[in-house]
Amino acid sequence: MTTASRTRFAADWQDWHAARERDLAAPLGWLAITRLEWLGPEPERFDGLPGAWWFDGDTAHHEGDDGARRDFTLHPTGPGELVEDGDRRIEVARRGDGYLIRVHEAESPVVRAFRGVPAFDPDEAWVVSARFEPYAEPRPVTVGAVAEGLEHVYTSPGELVFAWEGAERRLIAFNGKGSGLFVLFTDATSGVSTYAANRSLAVAASDAVLAAGGEVVLDFNRAVNLPCAFIDFATCPLPPAGNHLPFEVTAGERTPFERA
Repeated sequence: MTTASRTRFAADWQDWHAARERDLAAPLGWLAITRLEWLGPEPERFDGLPGAWWFDGDTAHHEGDDGARRDFTLHPTGPGELVEDGDRRIEVARRGDGYLIRVHEAESPVVRAFRGVPAFDPDEAWVVSARFEPYAEPRPVTVGAVAEGLEHVYTSPGELVFAWEGAERRLIAFNGKGSGLFVLFTDATSGVSTYAANRSLAVAASDAVLAAGGEVVLDFNRAVNLPCAFIDFATCPLPPAGNHLPFEVTAGERTPFERA
């Protein structure tokens, strides 16, 4: 890279990193979660929260104090839906075979104390060319979670293959949210200078590449912490077996200040 291209690369990364920090600290984002409650099969009231909450089968229910009822049928690994409660938002989400609710408060202690996300300096050496190898058919992959006893099931369309330190490396990839792919991984920095449980990396991939395979780019400078790295009220997935890189990925986000 020329000096100009290195400067541009660093500036692009800084813009991305600043946007990432703004998203994390958004008034009702991940860092705003202050409470998590698992729902049971019978209507239950939780101290300080409105109405009664429960689930049966694939559907969760909320009956407000005014008797109005709202039902939620959600995907096990998908985004939740929000119920307004004054300045708070109560998120209903499905995880595994059950449902939970999480309270988002704009003035949560974590949001107030947020100092940004520590990260390695951007380094173009960590922009790696990889080959996507699609499976004959997408496969369901079950992974563990930071929440004890919980499992997540994701769809994997194939694997990402790249060379590092003279050896072939493989990572199981999952379908991205909206488009492309993402990978969950650990490496030799995990639990040392980066969050122990996992990091996530989004990978741009065209429909043609997803269908037939081809080249993609892994920019490890944009490896991010999952919400569980910052708060205790997340149910983040763990990487699938085999997605451990036996070398130090000194790129991307480091252990948050909140966990240091």
